[in-house]
Amino acid sequence: MKEELRTSILNKAVSRRNILKAAGIGGVGLVLGATGMGGVLTAIGANPFTDDNPTSKNKVNFYGSYQSGILTKNPKHVYFVALNCTASSKAELKELFKIWTEDSVRMMNGEMKLDSSNTLLPPLDTGEANGLDAANLTLTFGVGPSLFEKQEFGLHRKKPNELKDLPHFPKDQLDPAYTGGDFCIQACADDPQVAFHAVRNLIRSARGKVTMKWSQTGFNSYPQKNGKLETPRNLFAFKDGTGNPNVDDEKEMNEVVWVQPGESKDWLTGGTYLVARKIQMHLETWDRTALKEQEATFGRHRDTGAPIGKTNEFEDMDINRTDENGNSVVPATSHVYLARQVKDKILRRSFSYSNGVQQGTGAFDAGLLFISFQKSPKSFINIQNSFGRIDKLNEYISHRGSAIFACFPGVKKGSYLGSSLFD
Repeated sequence: MKEELRTSILNKAVSRRNILKAAGIGGVGLVLGATGMGGVLTAIGANPFTDDNPTSKNKVNFYGSYQSGILTKNPKHVYFVALNCTASSKAELKELFKIWTEDSVRMMNGEMKLDSSNTLLPPLDTGEANGLDAANLTLTFGVGPSLFEKQEFGLHRKKPNELKDLPHFPKDQLDPAYTGGDFCIQACADDPQVAFHAVRNLIRSARGKVTMKWSQTGFNSYPQKNGKLETPRNLFAFKDGTGNPNVDDEKEMNEVVWVQPGESKDWLTGGTYLVARKIQMHLETWDRTALKEQEATFGRHRDTGAPIGKTNEFEDMDINRTDENGNSVVPATSHVYLARQVKDKILRRSFSYSNGVQQGTGAFDAGLLFISFQKSPKSFINIQNSFGRIDKLNEYISHRGSAIFACFPGVKKGSYLGSSLFD
């Protein structure tokens, strides 16, 4: 009997409500807060689902029109993971998303799973975020093209036409170990341990339904001036994200990021496409390059982030400017110049990474986890093709990983992640 109980708890995510019912407490939801409150229990209410807790410290809401972590500003740390699905049926897949919904709300509240009194069983929560607050944790979920090809789920007709593996781009040197995936989870937080804890517990709850394919951690640091956070710098020391669209402009976000009614499958309305690229940076080569050449590579001044020939970071790039000899002020082979050759826009969210030392070379294993959100993958593809083989940045980077995912719209209270996929 004890063994049956142990197996049931290990293989199934036990909700707060079920634990309390088993304890005879009835319908009042109680959760152990991970906000330095020790053993204090916080009453959430008699909801049939886990709700956002407005009293949580450094809290981002889970429920809303859109998923968190897409328009959320100034992410400091990321734990990104691509997963393979091993569920055996559509019903199991649906149950997985329901489990992940409850887990996500709880962890974005900065709350821990409440353990049973039986110390002979493993804790229900891995515990490494105990005592930490929500740390502005955001969780973003997406599904890859390969998920729709699995016959056991019967989702083939739900696959958007544009959800397909990215084409091979010039200079790609992809490692199959860092490509693709049936699912992705992007966990961003102010504290790297909070982000790791979230992914770890989501995968633990999904035991028997998913396996990890690849992952990458990353970080950003934001200089502060006059009380305002400035654009972060990548490991080449250049500002990254200067030309991003304005996430506070609803009209622009509808044009660039959010899938509108009739633009794709109905279940993706209010969602978006996530592109992830793992880009190795050859730091040693870069460090031997003259500053003028570095700036010509990006098309911007390193210290200010301004377009070459200008002084302010946010001045218009104006790639058609010429000098007295008729030559382009911004080099025609620079990264920014080539990106501006197309009209497409994307919302880029990049993170630096450092994975130690490359075996055999003794060089830094470091680079950029490039993540972008766009309503159509074609926008990213057009920009990437514009770089082609003439982008000067190609001399200093190698693309090692690549994946694309369709990110669900937001979740309404009482519903669950991806519910429209199963309608």
